[in-house]
Amino acid sequence: MKGIVDKRDRAGLFRDRLARAMAEKGVTQSGLARDVGVDRSTVSQLLSGEGARLPNAQLVAECAAALGVSADWLLGLTERPERLADLLATSLTMTEAPRALIDETIFGWHQEAAGYKIRHVPATLPDMLKTRAMLRWEYEPQLGRTAEQAIGASEDRLAWMARSGSDYEMAVAIHELEAFARAEGYYRGLPAAIRAEQIARLRNLYGELYPGLRIYLFDARRVFSAPVTVFGPLLAVLYLGRHYIAFRDSARVASFAQHFDWLVREAEIGARDFPALLDRLAAEQGL
Repeated sequence: MKGIVDKRDRAGLFRDRLARAMAEKGVTQSGLARDVGVDRSTVSQLLSGEGARLPNAQLVAECAAALGVSADWLLGLTERPERLADLLATSLTMTEAPRALIDETIFGWHQEAAGYKIRHVPATLPDMLKTRAMLRWEYEPQLGRTAEQAIGASEDRLAWMARSGSDYEMAVAIHELEAFARAEGYYRGLPAAIRAEQIARLRNLYGELYPGLRIYLFDARRVFSAPVTVFGPLLAVLYLGRHYIAFRDSARVASFAQHFDWLVREAEIGARDFPALLDRLAAEQGL
């Protein structure tokens, strides 16, 4: 039957992979015997034995642990030699998310993905499109006296992102923009002058950057997304508040990209109609 490997072939593959792992790690037969806790003759038999017999599970596991590979790889059950814990550590990382603008971690991700399409669902309005007054209002309560310095440092990075050669697609909940224009919820107390300036900046920047920048608006009563950014095919980053969770394995990155594309398909307002929404909100609020 398809998928069944002859025991003799499996034993031969085990010997080949054990020898390969030892060579790559620079481990001798005596060294492996010492690390595993067996006689050197046992290791010699593992490497040169004939027939279909495989070592017991405990010995396979001990060899795998000593050589820093997975037991499944030694047995030919996977093509990835890394241990599961190492694979997870490589493909998934959690980093702190300081209350700041574009911190070093985020900027590094944008630099890494320069030239690729970047899909972004922001937590509020996109930072790279905010006015200085808006940034000050939003971040000064947390950053205090350092807010102005942080804004100045971030402006250069935000400008670099705008000219990085990456296409930016953003999906924003309609209620986020409506709450902003009306100074409700998160934006309660935001002065009308700042709101008017911000809407004007959004309109002007969008006119300059479109179609390299495309913003889609979805109805959060129908579809939902947590804040997430997909950096081309390289990684996807989920924002939790205090931490970012970054995924680098291709399957999960593709899943996040598909999630974003679903938001675009379900959008109530397409990218071409975003300026019209800004005009309507400004007119409704007299901004």
